[in-house]
Amino acid sequence: MSTSAQIRDSLKAGNAFLDEISKVNELHRNNVEQANFTVLKAPDTPSVLIETAFISNPKEEVLLGSKTYQKKLAYAMFSGIRSYFKKNPPITRFKNIN
Repeated sequence: MSTSAQIRDSLKAGNAFLDEISKVNELHRNNVEQANFTVLKAPDTPSVLIETAFISNPKEEVLLGSKTYQKKLAYAMFSGIRSYFKKNPPITRFKNIN
């Protein structure tokens, strides 16, 4: 995967996450941002970093401590992954031999 393809797919994945997380909580930004973090530079797979809340925000800190909220966030992230792969299925490397 080229760097530009990796960035493009990462943005698509990020948007899928935003769509789902926006159903759980108010977003601080409505668009995916890019950052130059080494952990986000895997050349062969889309990469995202998700900020779920700011602990400097008292309301968000309380939410992060809630098991119910944690489950909602986890499900939103799962739904984002599922949505991304439904729209962008991986290309298979091997043909099924039957």
